Amino acid sequence: MLDSVASTRSGKVLLALASTCLLPLFTGCRTGGSHHADASHPPANFVALFNGTNLSGWWGASTEDPREYLALPADQLQRKQDASLADIQQHWSVQNGELVNDGQGLFLTSDKNYGDFELRLDYKTVPRADSGVYLRGCPQVQIWDSTEQDKFSLGADKGSGALWNNSPGAPGKDPLVKADQPFGQWNHFRIIMIGSRVWVWLNGQQTVNGALMENYYNRKLPVPPRGPIQLQTHGGEIRWRNVFIREIGSAEANRVLRGTDPAGFKSEFDGTDFAGWLGPVDNYEVQNGAIVCRPHKGGTIYTRDVFTNFVVRLEFKLPPGGNNGLAIRYPGEGDTAYVGMCECQVLDDNYEKNTGQQIDPRQAHGSAYGMVAAARGYQHPIGDWNYEEVTVVGPVIKVELNGTPILNADLSTVTEFMANSSHPGKDRTSGHFGFAGHNDPVMFRNISIKSLN
Repeated sequence: MLDSVASTRSGKVLLALASTCLLPLFTGCRTGGSHHADASHPPANFVALFNGTNLSGWWGASTEDPREYLALPADQLQRKQDASLADIQQHWSVQNGELVNDGQGLFLTSDKNYGDFELRLDYKTVPRADSGVYLRGCPQVQIWDSTEQDKFSLGADKGSGALWNNSPGAPGKDPLVKADQPFGQWNHFRIIMIGSRVWVWLNGQQTVNGALMENYYNRKLPVPPRGPIQLQTHGGEIRWRNVFIREIGSAEANRVLRGTDPAGFKSEFDGTDFAGWLGPVDNYEVQNGAIVCRPHKGGTIYTRDVFTNFVVRLEFKLPPGGNNGLAIRYPGEGDTAYVGMCECQVLDDNYEKNTGQQIDPRQAHGSAYGMVAAARGYQHPIGDWNYEEVTVVGPVIKVELNGTPILNADLSTVTEFMANSSHPGKDRTSGHFGFAGHNDPVMFRNISIKSLN
């Protein structure tokens, strides 16, 4: 929803899915190093991050917030990268087609930044060494000496391959199994990152299963939508080889995240008609199995069913400047942004660029409209489908977009509103779910809801 003021998941569900929805995609994990591939012959659809002969394509960074250097003007970033090369040359070398670090210095950092990807690499290290793989510049998929008793209190005895910088007790903090090879042997990682969700296999055994990677630098924010791959090291020699990456597109990412609806979810739209929906349904139409607002039409259509606490899973596609919204606990009449619990905004992330209009942060996609702003920058490109989960429990609404949590808001605590416009419905405890169309041909499909009552 936008107005004149503009001049404004459920992790458990996905984790339960991970063991099934990933199988068709993530098959063929090897138990050891990828001996059949080398830098000149990467696996199908992969490219080599390390060319096997020199350090081309890499620079050096330490444990530092990637958002800060990614925000630098191009010339300043280039100077920072150039200044790091002396340290890289001192501590990193190439020997017999292997990247070798002496246990000191800056971390090898890819020139290119990545969004969703599959990363494969081999490593071999020595006793008492400590290392890891930073994803989008954030720590890290941990590499331990799992025999070093001095670090057992930190979790070294559990083995490598987990998201060690997650909070204590959080999913992914510790590996699901201990899968390290003995010293002197190569280990093989397979790492998938989609949004903020990460899957890891170490030597063919799964150590992380779709866990959300926390942002070490600011846990109130999700990890950046794009960033470099970093090979971290300190405390002992480590060798790397067969470093390959494959970028994952929107359609594949959606298939992995969505999978098959688990038990308890009910489809609210069969892709053919508006059976079970109320409101101005004549202002909408069905195109290719999706609900679309007709040109120059609008209004809120909503489910016949009423929900208290629930999870909704859906896909949406936006045109440039597209604007719509999810009606949360809608009473069946009035402006859902104010009389419902909230309107969860559906808006082109590049709205300002594509329309020339400025918005309040509380109008950005995923926001509780006019009340709480969501994190931006996690939509797929215009014309691609996005996958979203919205969880509503009591006064709390959570939004996960394309695998990244972008909103976690307790609306009962909100006291400041955009344009000082009150939201009398924000404390509603039940209502309908729907779409608040605003003339634009925003598309919705595969809509299913699970009641949590």
